Amino acid sequence: MSALTWLNTEAFTVFGQKVIWSDMIGNLMGLAALALGWRRSIWTWPAQLLSGLILIAAYASAHLAGGVGKQLLVIGVAVFGWISWQRGKQQAQDGSIAVRTATWTERGLLLGGAALGTLAVGGLFTLYPSLSWSPWADAYIFVGTIVAMVAQARGLVEFWFAWLLVDLVGVPLAFTGGLAFSGLVYVVYFALVVWGAYDWYQRSRTTPAPALEGAAA
Repeated sequence: MSALTWLNTEAFTVFGQKVIWSDMIGNLMGLAALALGWRRSIWTWPAQLLSGLILIAAYASAHLAGGVGKQLLVIGVAVFGWISWQRGKQQAQDGSIAVRTATWTERGLLLGGAALGTLAVGGLFTLYPSLSWSPWADAYIFVGTIVAMVAQARGLVEFWFAWLLVDLVGVPLAFTGGLAFSGLVYVVYFALVVWGAYDWYQRSRTTPAPALEGAAA
């Protein structure tokens, strides 16, 4: 049995829902990545990258092409974030990455990018139904995840709120698509997001945070 085949086999059943290994391992890695992000540890990015690689198998098994595409972009943004945090000169006094709230211009760009991206991706999924059985929800999660990770890479507190909005749609879609473990982990994500948002916001008020090298202030 190949590693890919094993990843898509059943690990156990919970509440009548089958949980496959790729869904469980990938989401546990994603949970670890989110916790490391809360700690402002650069290891959040390799953890996110590994999570994306594993979850590709899970989404492919559920025939969620949007989810597969999302994870491919997650991997790309994880590489970008890893490089950005390594090169960043916005180190906090404790040696971790300093954080800040976004400017109104940045918030507008994030919201505008999310809206336009969702319309574009949702339109694509609608034109090609084979790509997703839930085109608009899938497009919303696809684009929202990328927006959240880009905001995280820039050290913006708003990234937590972007994750929260993604989770509100991601939970029911995961359960509907048969990815029960994803749905359960999203509940834990919610608690970490609330906690992380509060922590990052408090730190943004007490620690000066210059922009990343090559990024607009």
